[in-house]
Amino acid sequence: MVQPFAQLKAPEPVDLVWTSQNYHDFHNFPGLDLAVFNQSVFDALKPGGTYLILDHAAEPGSGVRDTATLHRIDQETVTKEVLAAGFVFVGSSDLLHQADDPHAVKVFDPSVRGKTDQFILKFRKPKP
Repeated sequence: MVQPFAQLKAPEPVDLVWTSQNYHDFHNFPGLDLAVFNQSVFDALKPGGTYLILDHAAEPGSGVRDTATLHRIDQETVTKEVLAAGFVFVGSSDLLHQADDPHAVKVFDPSVRGKTDQFILKFRKPKP
């Protein structure tokens, strides 16, 4: 199912919500409240359902500073935002980690395009 992220609703609870390389963009849409968005993801999932987030890594500790300029976000910020909606952190993967990415250029820059440092985070909606 594909739909506008600002109006995320499922006709019935789903097993998985997956966002890829765009969570950082959610911070740049006027009027979009990430707490409300993450709560809508929580509400759309079945108990035990998975919320998977893959995005471009920003400099650790940078928060949301680089979301509009470099199209990156700090992994710790994403984790805090998602946990605040009631999710449980399940784990992460280094599959797309690129140690030589300086985190200081846009993800579209030819020096890193297609080989940015990325993180994958997995969260679960608790069962009652």
